[in-house]
Amino acid sequence: MLLIPATVIVLLAMAYPVIWQLITSMQQFGLAQQFGAPPEWVWFDNYVTLFSNPTTWFVVLRSVLFCLAAAAVTMAIGIGFALLMQATSKPVRLTLQISMLLAWATPVVAAMTIWNWIFDWRRGLVNWLLTNLGLPFNGHNWLQEPLSFFLVALIIVVWMSVPFVAFSVYAGLTQVPGEVLEAAQMDGASPWQRLRLIIVPIIKPVLGIVMLLQIIWDLRVFTQIKLLQDRGSIASKTDVLGTYIYQLGVGSSDFAMASAMSIFVLLLTIALSWAYVRNLIKEDDES
Repeated sequence: MLLIPATVIVLLAMAYPVIWQLITSMQQFGLAQQFGAPPEWVWFDNYVTLFSNPTTWFVVLRSVLFCLAAAAVTMAIGIGFALLMQATSKPVRLTLQISMLLAWATPVVAAMTIWNWIFDWRRGLVNWLLTNLGLPFNGHNWLQEPLSFFLVALIIVVWMSVPFVAFSVYAGLTQVPGEVLEAAQMDGASPWQRLRLIIVPIIKPVLGIVMLLQIIWDLRVFTQIKLLQDRGSIASKTDVLGTYIYQLGVGSSDFAMASAMSIFVLLLTIALSWAYVRNLIKEDDES
C-alpha cells in the first residue's frame, strides 16, 4: 500500500510520453501542428514510409553494432578495473576509485569539450603525440571518416561508462566469500579457474543487470555523437538512432516520423533486453 503512490506517479510519468509518441507517430504531425493546425490521421503510413527508406536500416545496423561493441569493451575494461581494485592495496584502490568517480561525475558537455580538443585535427593532443613519434598524423581529421569517427566515439563512450561498471562489479566482488576462494586456492585452483568457476557464477546477476543497462544506454547514445558531428563530420554517414531521430524531428520538423522512429527504438530496446528479463522471471519462478 505504501508503494502505490510512488508506483502510480512513475507509471504516469512514463506512460504519458509513450502514449503521446504513439499517437503522434500515426498522424501527419509537422511544424504546422506545433502552431495549432489539426493533425491528420495516417495510421501506419509513417512507419511504412520510414522503413521503406534504406537509410533507416543502415542507421539501425550501425547503431546496434556500435552499441554491442561499446557495451562489450566497457564490460571487459570495467571488470578488469574491478578485479584490480580488489587485488591492490588500499591507497592504490582509493586512487583508482577517486579517479573513476571524477571521470564519471564530469558533465557530458564539459567532458566532450576536452575530448574535442584532444582529437582536434589542427591542434589536438593525439595528432601532436603521433606526429612527434614520427607518424604521418599532422592535420589528420579523425572525425571526417566514419570508421575513425566511431573509433573516437567508442573511446569516449567507454571512458564515460567504465566507472559505473567497475564500481558495480567491485560491489559484487565484495560479496564473494573469502573462505571459498582460499579453499579453492589450497586445492590448487589457478587464478583463472577461481575467476571462471567461482567468482563469475556468484556475481553473475550483477554482471547481467550491468550488461543490460550498458546495452540500453549505448543503444540510445546521443550527446557524444551529436557533439562530435558538430565538429565537422558528415551526419548522414555517422548518424545513430538518437541523432537520426533528432534530424527527423528538429532538423526536418517531421515530428511524426521522429515519433515513429522513437517507438521503434523502444521496441528494439525491449527486444535486446528481453532475453535477460526472461531469465530473471525464470529464476524468480524457480526460487
